Amino acid sequence: MTHADAELLAEWIPQTPLWRRYGLTSARAFSLLLGGIDAGDVLSVAAIDDDPAPAGFAWMLPRGTFGRSPYLRWIGIRPGLRGHGLGGALLTHVESLAADHGRELFLLAADFNTEAQHFYIRHGYVQAGILPDYVVPGVAELLYFKRLDAQTRSGITTPTAE
Repeated sequence: MTHADAELLAEWIPQTPLWRRYGLTSARAFSLLLGGIDAGDVLSVAAIDDDPAPAGFAWMLPRGTFGRSPYLRWIGIRPGLRGHGLGGALLTHVESLAADHGRELFLLAADFNTEAQHFYIRHGYVQAGILPDYVVPGVAELLYFKRLDAQTRSGITTPTAE
């Protein structure tokens, strides 16, 4: 991900109801993304056809869970592009990158975000715990993880999003 990508992403991230619920503004999203880039986190951008704007993105911290396992901090698809398999392709790509850093990939999903919960379960994730009021008061974060299979860890999985 480039600084230009981060700027384009920061334009639409706050339009998403999920991130609005967390009070995320364009300026804050841009600042956080730049911080991730500068920290050396793994930030991937998905593109479609000749569209110059990122169609989606994922942000993974290689040792973000317990100082040992990869953590998927954010994943998002631009409004209007959901429901076409791009999120699944991006998640598969992140899993292949995560496999270079550990045997599991962890993430959080808000208790009210049932769409995300079903998405992760469909992709093999298991709920491992609940963190009440972890990010914002009144919202419980559900901890999910997936053990990355041998194919993913050996690099056989071919990512379709970059």
